[in-house]
Amino acid sequence: MRLPVNLIEEELRIFEQKFKEAASSQVAMLDRITRYIVKRKGKQLRPMFVFLSAKLCGTVNESTYRAASLVELLHTATLVHDDVVDDALERRGFFSVYALWKNKISVLVGDYLLAKGLLLSLDNSDFRILQILSGAVRQMSEGELLQLEKSRTLNMDESVYFEIISGKTASLLSAACAAGAFSASGDEELTGRMAAFGEKVGIAFQIKDDLFDYAADDVGKPTGNDIKEKKLTLPLIYTLNNTDAATRRKLIHIIKNDNKDRRKVQYVLDAVQQHNGIRYTQEVMQRYKREALDLLATFPDSPIRTGFSELVNYVTDRRY
Repeated sequence: MRLPVNLIEEELRIFEQKFKEAASSQVAMLDRITRYIVKRKGKQLRPMFVFLSAKLCGTVNESTYRAASLVELLHTATLVHDDVVDDALERRGFFSVYALWKNKISVLVGDYLLAKGLLLSLDNSDFRILQILSGAVRQMSEGELLQLEKSRTLNMDESVYFEIISGKTASLLSAACAAGAFSASGDEELTGRMAAFGEKVGIAFQIKDDLFDYAADDVGKPTGNDIKEKKLTLPLIYTLNNTDAATRRKLIHIIKNDNKDRRKVQYVLDAVQQHNGIRYTQEVMQRYKREALDLLATFPDSPIRTGFSELVNYVTDRRY
């Protein structure tokens, strides 16, 4: 299982430099912080989706590089803000911006990255791409807020769960694919098809993340972090809906009142395993993966299409 970077090696190399420039600032402290962020970027999955989508639908051009930078700027801005909301001191194994520079600066840095992304598109008249990505930012905010609201009441069914993850995770991957497609083709039909593809991959990606909390596929020890944060994800939702009333009451009581008690959290993890919550969730993830690959199959066969398939497999088969 590998990432198909060989197909877009040159594009990613050029993107590195362009993104560095896009995030830079004349203000010394801000520039120092953005350089710290740029140095610790992750696997750059979203820019990969932009470039592969562009190559699948046409030719990579300057608009594609701006689209990839906009996607990464928006993604980074949301991560900086998320660390403030979650009180998170680490990000990808390093100190987070929040840990080093605290609340006020973190919020302002996130705002700055957001503004830089918007201006990058506006200054170059990339209006359609800006529209695509702005829609994703709105959906991400709505998804996060809906999750916060539901974690208070612990009243959620599967349809609400999918509404949350479609907004908070899948929308940005969908927008990355749509922006890449539009930048290379200007074709709305192709853009729509790639948006639908990206959404399905994004949903599978988030389901995989949610499975890590239960140590599915023997990936390390279960963390139980979602339970501690009162987040209802698919394995738990399925369990709550497929158990007897007494067990359901007990599980909800633990999530509401004893979610910091390691023994009680382990009881929840065990209940999810016993009621096939993990197996069911894996089946749902595989279904979204198949639907994404079916959409990909509507494009002519090519090394890019094969590379995209590898990227989809990576999303659902990764072990971290």
